[in-house]
Amino acid sequence: MTTIFALASARGRAGVAVMRLSGPRAGAALEQITGQDLPPARRAVFRSFSDPATGAPIDRGLALWFPGPASFTGEDVAELHLHGGPAVVAAMVGVLDRVDGLVPAAPGEFTRRAFENGKMDLTEVEGLADLIDAETEAQRAQALRQMEGALGAIYEGWRADLVHALALLEADLDFPDEDLPDGLEAQAAPALRILAREMREHLADDGRGEVLRSGFQIVILGAPNVGKSSLLNSLARRDVAIVSDVAGTTRDMIEVRLDLGGYPVMLVDTAGLRDSVDAIEQEGVRRALERAERADLRLRLFAPGEDVTTAPGELAVLNKSDMALAETRPDVLRISVRTGAGIAALLERLEAIVVERMSLRDVPALTRARHRRALEDALGHLNRALDGIERRAEAELVAEDVRLAARALGRITGRVDVEEILDVVFSAFCIGK
Repeated sequence: MTTIFALASARGRAGVAVMRLSGPRAGAALEQITGQDLPPARRAVFRSFSDPATGAPIDRGLALWFPGPASFTGEDVAELHLHGGPAVVAAMVGVLDRVDGLVPAAPGEFTRRAFENGKMDLTEVEGLADLIDAETEAQRAQALRQMEGALGAIYEGWRADLVHALALLEADLDFPDEDLPDGLEAQAAPALRILAREMREHLADDGRGEVLRSGFQIVILGAPNVGKSSLLNSLARRDVAIVSDVAGTTRDMIEVRLDLGGYPVMLVDTAGLRDSVDAIEQEGVRRALERAERADLRLRLFAPGEDVTTAPGELAVLNKSDMALAETRPDVLRISVRTGAGIAALLERLEAIVVERMSLRDVPALTRARHRRALEDALGHLNRALDGIERRAEAELVAEDVRLAARALGRITGRVDVEEILDVVFSAFCIGK
């Protein structure tokens, strides 16, 4: 096993930079760089750092020693807390690169070693990646809960129940000559039905966890010159889109990220919806309608005099309400982008919708498409097993479906058949993580 090293903190000028080492040579390297014995485990000690080959000083800072297996990776780990100047970091990287037995870490390699050494399962690894990328309070809370094992505990609990049921189903097959209780298959059926119901409920979450990771999508739709781009600028509180009296100014989609109630929101301005002979504008309209189909909410903007009609999943908003007496329906929000009237109320309404749709619940939500695919696979095999029990199918076939359901759940946490996805999971990490 090689010993790896990398900068664990962000690159760039900073007060402190953290260099991490992990592997069997981490302790020896720390002794060479400090010229002293290893510090007490898990205690920060002030040390001078120098080049072992020349004795040239590099910096002074804190040294920490985490002997395995009680470390993040499960291996011997050393950390050097340096001053965060680029020259200091570059000098230390150069020194470590010349120490015998040390190699630079690949992206995600520290976390991958933690997984391979049983310190984390794959759901916890993905939770850590999400925590690093979290931009809003809700994203942080969801990622932390997943990193602490809440999601993995659900799947491993289901997997354990499937393994128990499988033991009952296979008892007659493996020990036909033993005096075993009758009806072992019937004993397993109630637990399998409960599991199937729980899986269906878990899957029927409207993609809440996945949306929270990527952002709640709100697409602004409407005819040309109703004020879509002006509304986008107003909600973003900066000039993002070009505003003009010329119809058809917006041809492509313009995206702005917002934080509403601690939840990530992607607000999208689109081309005005109308028939046009302009090929570019036609493409803009096509893209607008396509994006609207995938949106979590469509904000339909109208101008005075237009017939206010909406489809399911749309919020009707009347702009330019300061210019004329117009729609007074209670389900239509009235705003004026020019004067700012109604903008605060619109934001409150949008925030209420987002919070209602995405609020964290007692049971952790699915956060990735691969989780959903594996769960759907597991549920499919479980349903076939239950159908086989009802039809009194051969016990071998029922047991095989239960075994495949357990394997599908094991792929989520990394128990089985995960080699093909490991590179994808860990490539999302930065070097040093």
